[in-house]
Amino acid sequence: MEKIRVLLADDHTLFREGVALLLEETGDVEIVGQAADGEEAMELARSLLPDVVIMDISMPGINGLEATQRIRSELPQVRVLVLTIHGGDEYFFQTLQAGASGYVLKEAAGID
Repeated sequence: MEKIRVLLADDHTLFREGVALLLEETGDVEIVGQAADGEEAMELARSLLPDVVIMDISMPGINGLEATQRIRSELPQVRVLVLTIHGGDEYFFQTLQAGASGYVLKEAAGID
């Protein structure tokens, strides 16, 4: 069985690396890249063509919502899962409008 190829995008290095370790321990996931901002996430998505991008919303420069919209527009086969601290309905609906396949709160995942 092929592993799920994942790109992580979050501006907090320690958090990103922790999520990478947790996901790789499952044996089903390969972390193909890590990005610290939306611009880098878009560049890496274009070059690496991951199956899934796990995207934070609040990042410097191009935020996760804009990066999600651009990635989904250019690479419709790539799914985006938003993993964020923002729990309001406003962010939830903006995320879905941007094309994200899912929305998970960091606190819900037990990793806040």
